[in-house]
Amino acid sequence: MTTPFWCLLLVVFLPYVLSSLGGYYRAKQLGAVDNRHPRAQAAALEGAGARVYAAQQNAWEALPVFSAAVIVAHLAGADPARSAIAAQLFVVTRVLHPVFYVADLATARSAVFLVGLGCCFWLFRLAAVA
Repeated sequence: MTTPFWCLLLVVFLPYVLSSLGGYYRAKQLGAVDNRHPRAQAAALEGAGARVYAAQQNAWEALPVFSAAVIVAHLAGADPARSAIAAQLFVVTRVLHPVFYVADLATARSAVFLVGLGCCFWLFRLAAVA
């Protein structure tokens, strides 16, 4: 398996990790985890708990873009070394994104989001010139 595919596997698990953290905040802030209506309960979260939930949603939203970029770069025969760098940098940004989100560092969060998005564009560019 290529490095970008390993990176994709890591990115797939990130929303689930954030979901677990969100469960912690739901229990802490709201007394229990309501598994019958988790989205309604998540909407009642405040502060760090609400930011964890938002970070989880953003992780789900970023996943298809990164998936497409990795697959297109692979199928196009993009430079493996550069594809690996772009994918690894994307993983770093996606790990930092929820850290900055929960810490309420909005500017840093937005910056790593943009770098991560740039990594996806970079993968598509590598595919285009392959």
